[in-house]
Amino acid sequence: MALEFTDANFQQVVMESDKLSVIDFWAEWCGPCRAIGPVIEELAVQYEGKVNIGKVNVDVNPNLSMNFGITSIPAILFVKGGQVVDKQIGAVPKAVLENKIKNHL
Repeated sequence: MALEFTDANFQQVVMESDKLSVIDFWAEWCGPCRAIGPVIEELAVQYEGKVNIGKVNVDVNPNLSMNFGITSIPAILFVKGGQVVDKQIGAVPKAVLENKIKNHL
């Protein structure tokens, strides 16, 4: 199951982690976000223990959205070593996200 990243746990769980983190910035009212949600869940199961995969609700955690300059959702950031190493804006097929994950493992 995908993790829930929040303003409170993001620094420790994502920025200080030695693992690749995949962060889906989303909102309840966003149709494309709901479309890609099941893909994020599948990836979380597939890469459990290897990659931190989770979601940030932009309506509940506005500071994270501002800090990363999120202006369109869904926005998926790939963070490794405390740095954004890749990103994907908009809903895409699972294979696109898998390729990005494999490139950064």
